[in-house]
Amino acid sequence: MSTTMTKEEIFDWIRNALNEHFEVPAENVTLDANLYQELDIDSIDAVDLLIQLKQITGQPISPDAFKQARTVGDVVDAVHDHLQNA
Repeated sequence: MSTTMTKEEIFDWIRNALNEHFEVPAENVTLDANLYQELDIDSIDAVDLLIQLKQITGQPISPDAFKQARTVGDVVDAVHDHLQNA
């Protein structure tokens, strides 16, 4: 991932990752979708998603940055902020 990625590009990447790695139907992944209640992501999946994001960003991402993330939009914002502060 580049530090110049837009939030839309980050969202597209996350939607694809959730679909490919966690078998979440892409049409269910919206910015407002709740990771835990609507997309059935559990805590282990959340850690796996952080690992995927680290591989793409090339930088470690603190789990603390995602503690408050409840929706896909929250994750997009956290990744965007992380890249802007890198």
